[in-house]
Amino acid sequence: MSLIWFLIIGIIAGWLAGLIMRGQGFGIVGNMIIGILGALIGGYLFDILNVTAGAGFWGSLGTSVVGAVVFLFLIRLVKNI
Repeated sequence: MSLIWFLIIGIIAGWLAGLIMRGQGFGIVGNMIIGILGALIGGYLFDILNVTAGAGFWGSLGTSVVGAVVFLFLIRLVKNI
């Protein structure tokens, strides 16, 4: 069941990051990939900075969205070089 929640959070986080950074989503598969990578990046960044986003669904979603926005920002930087 936790895998299903992980995927749901990934889809929502990717969609939100797409809205924040680009103005639209990336489709369900693209949102899921961006959200999952965002969860990994956000968890790593929050661990380095010793920041706690909270527990449960909302904490995981917040961490994933922050990581996904950072991921999309880095992609834009590399793409524009």
